[in-house]
Amino acid sequence: MKDWPWYGYVTIAVIIFGMFFLFYYRPKNNELENIRSERITTENEVEKLKQKKKELQEIEKELIVMNIKLNQLETIIPQKEEIDIILRRIQELAYDSRINITEFIPKPLIDKEYFSEKPINMKISGSYHNLATFFNQLANFARLFNIENFKITALRDQSDLSTISATSTAKTYIFREPPPPEEKQQSKTGRNK
Repeated sequence: MKDWPWYGYVTIAVIIFGMFFLFYYRPKNNELENIRSERITTENEVEKLKQKKKELQEIEKELIVMNIKLNQLETIIPQKEEIDIILRRIQELAYDSRINITEFIPKPLIDKEYFSEKPINMKISGSYHNLATFFNQLANFARLFNIENFKITALRDQSDLSTISATSTAKTYIFREPPPPEEKQQSKTGRNK
């Protein structure tokens, strides 16, 4: 090897460098490029996930607000009858207003598309002022009530606390979720058979 000309040494060096480049540097460089590409893809996915996390947090906040509103609305229009609670609350209002409830007759539910009406026939007696106080308190009641067929008559035997009698139908409402579309389709096809 000592007798080789200078270009022989250069040729050996080029061959060694070429082998190093082909068998070591190039595969490692390709591997490095793949890792860089994966890192960029992963960073993009992380950014997308961070954005989705922010959106999820906003949705969770909205869900909390909507649950609070739903609870408030369920107070106004609940999802079940609760006739015992209504009777107790109306008796409290009547007692506070110095009104006597002489008749309290709940009627069957009347189904509508998204809610049901629960009519309650009531007959009450007391003074005109106390009757106004009772209906004012009923209007401020958290639950939704409509008063229909309201009629006042004077009592034959009047006293200081009882001069008039009133009959009415108080309607309260119960929320009903409509059946899912699949059930509607099945019930329609069931009718057609």
